[in-house]
Amino acid sequence: MDARAFSFEFFPPRTAEGKEKLRTTWQTLAKLKPRFFSCTYGAGGSTREGTLETVLDIRAAGHEAAPHISCVASTRDDVATQLERYKSNGIRHIVALRGDLPSGLGASGEFRYANELVSFIRSRTGDWFHIEVACYPEYHPQTRWAKDELVAFKRKVEAGANAAITQYFYNVDAYFRFVDEARKAGIQVPIVPGIMPIGNFSQLARFSEACGAEIPRWMRIKLEGYHDDTTSIRAFGLDVVTDLCKRLLEGGAPGLHFYTLNQATLSAEIWKRLGL
Repeated sequence: MDARAFSFEFFPPRTAEGKEKLRTTWQTLAKLKPRFFSCTYGAGGSTREGTLETVLDIRAAGHEAAPHISCVASTRDDVATQLERYKSNGIRHIVALRGDLPSGLGASGEFRYANELVSFIRSRTGDWFHIEVACYPEYHPQTRWAKDELVAFKRKVEAGANAAITQYFYNVDAYFRFVDEARKAGIQVPIVPGIMPIGNFSQLARFSEACGAEIPRWMRIKLEGYHDDTTSIRAFGLDVVTDLCKRLLEGGAPGLHFYTLNQATLSAEIWKRLGL
């Protein structure tokens, strides 16, 4: 078995049609035998039931699935209830995040930062869960100083995180530099690169603006030049992202985590090109 951790991330669909489409997606990707699938958790817990439903659907087919859980708009009682539901369903893998504050919501809940959430999970459930957290090679949008990023990351690890998944990026040097700095800071957990396949440039630009992921200028100009030529955008994106993944794995990355946007085609093609 490959010691590296390969995984795919989904978001919970809101319609019956979306649920059926996602089921087809994860069944296709399951043939690639990833380590696990993860399912996001909407702002303020807005997709809580959908997250659980998706995870249980995947688990019922015999695959490992990790629900996301976030601090935003959550009370300790809310989180404790969710943890018990996950435990009672035999779920042992979780992705613990601070999460983004939904627009119009004034309060962030009883947890301010992800390390507080991780600490709470450990205090309630001991070693039951394998806990993944997030980290940001190109820095979180709210980070003012580079050292603050490592301090925040280290707090999550010291609180009990087992591994980390990065925000997506297209600059391979940013990842390796961040890993080196993390190791020097005494952070030893696996740091798995988050990978965003490219299928739609306007969507990618919007996501990147919101999360602080840089689209290198040469890539942006190339993608903008394709205008609405989806075929060319996808072909270029497959070449760029496959090369990125290849360089990451050759450089020692402990796996890859694909942000699929509930689509199988691009992630599966990159996987095939990598010979995985």
